Amino acid sequence: MARTLLGALLNRATATPVPFASRAQSHAHGLFGNRRDAVAQMQAMGSVGTLFSIVHRTSNATSQVDWKLWRKAKSGRDEDRVEVTAHAALDLWNKPNQFMPRQEFVEATQQHVDLTGEGWWVIARDARSPIPLEMWPVRPDRIRPVPDPETFLAGYMYTSPDGQEIALRIEDVIFLRMPNPLDPYRGMGPVQSILTDLDSSRYAAEWNKNFFANSAEPGGIISVDRRLDDPEFDELRTRWGEQHKGVANAHRVAVLESGMQWVDRTISQRDMQFVELRGVSKDEIRGAFGMPKFAVGDIDDVNRATAEASKAWFAEMLTVPRLERIKGALNNDLLPLFGSTAAGLEFDYEDPVPPDAETEATQLTARANAAEALRRAGWDPDDILSAVGLPDMRHGGPAALAPVPQPAAWLPAGSTLLASADGGDGGDLENAMRWVAVSKDDDDTCDPCRDNDGQLYRNRAAAYKDYPGGSGYIHCTGAEFGNECRCTVVKRRVSKGDES
Repeated sequence: MARTLLGALLNRATATPVPFASRAQSHAHGLFGNRRDAVAQMQAMGSVGTLFSIVHRTSNATSQVDWKLWRKAKSGRDEDRVEVTAHAALDLWNKPNQFMPRQEFVEATQQHVDLTGEGWWVIARDARSPIPLEMWPVRPDRIRPVPDPETFLAGYMYTSPDGQEIALRIEDVIFLRMPNPLDPYRGMGPVQSILTDLDSSRYAAEWNKNFFANSAEPGGIISVDRRLDDPEFDELRTRWGEQHKGVANAHRVAVLESGMQWVDRTISQRDMQFVELRGVSKDEIRGAFGMPKFAVGDIDDVNRATAEASKAWFAEMLTVPRLERIKGALNNDLLPLFGSTAAGLEFDYEDPVPPDAETEATQLTARANAAEALRRAGWDPDDILSAVGLPDMRHGGPAALAPVPQPAAWLPAGSTLLASADGGDGGDLENAMRWVAVSKDDDDTCDPCRDNDGQLYRNRAAAYKDYPGGSGYIHCTGAEFGNECRCTVVKRRVSKGDES
């Protein structure tokens, strides 16, 4: 367990929480709880239903997406990457700490980002190793950057629940944020722009509550023609509350004693236009987040087509940008902490945007037509599938894409083009293996590369699985000694003499 840092940060959690605001925010006060800082922004989620609904949906959707760790391909194409299933960084991301799975960790972080524009991760290590062992999400109001005039940033200060400040190094903290145009050290979230609207929505709800709690009347004045002494005033207030306070006593007739007069000061709910006020507040809150009505379940008319379109829009416009922010933090800040073992690796998420069946069908038709055109032009079946982006179809696919017999003037002398990928009319099973691994055999050649020299592959997809982009054997151990793999995989031509 990593206790060197987290013990100092979290073991003080038994103390009574003391609200803390950053220097950049502590001066800001307003109507919402008399504060407009990060604490007020986070408290707003539990006070306004529309805000809760938005933040809950966005943070929950972001946390449900699956992640994988990949080794980058030399070609730079995602489809040529090789998945890494065992690595310390992957273990940490799947289980950031012993109390939080990744889903809860991401959801808590995204709540902070959506509410305050900032998300903070604190890294915990063992004193004997620099490798990260745990990550913890930290409240934005408890941490602040320490500017430096020469290096821009000297580190961070964390304020524990009991008010003690703890210095953190730059490598101990990962910062996710929506950039603040006025402060390069802090973030800015949507809630900061709508605190006044959140005030209005909350106060409208409280006024409605008090409308019923206080005799269902906003108020009035009892006018007395003389000054009441203290016992008389207390008796009047007590008797009035007993007779008129509460919903059950609403609109009871008031009986006033001689010398007293009731002056009505009533403002009706219609006069206050609370229905319209709360509707405007909802629109302002949704507007700040770029959230349409359907995304929070406010749907007047819906069918399957609009529901599927809404789901795709939510994923593409709201979930993906949030995932990209987390992806940047993982690849730019977290992976480098693992040193050379993370070189060439990158985290990536599973695309949450659902496939568009109509678009996919159109694309498939276009690709099939392109494949047919290339087949008639005499191109190699495997090259055709790769060129148009179709998968390898082992059961009848490549045979169906066999080239139309034409003069093979473009082929090297003494070679011929195979008619099918399964060795049908073009030779036996070995002749159907169209790609071959080629390694340089010298003193710098590692054993895995030497052993795989001459290995045959059925098609390019299989060959590129071991040699991403056509070069560099995935099992090469030369990188451990600072050598770059020189092995390649090339298209294999079958000579006429080998066909017999």
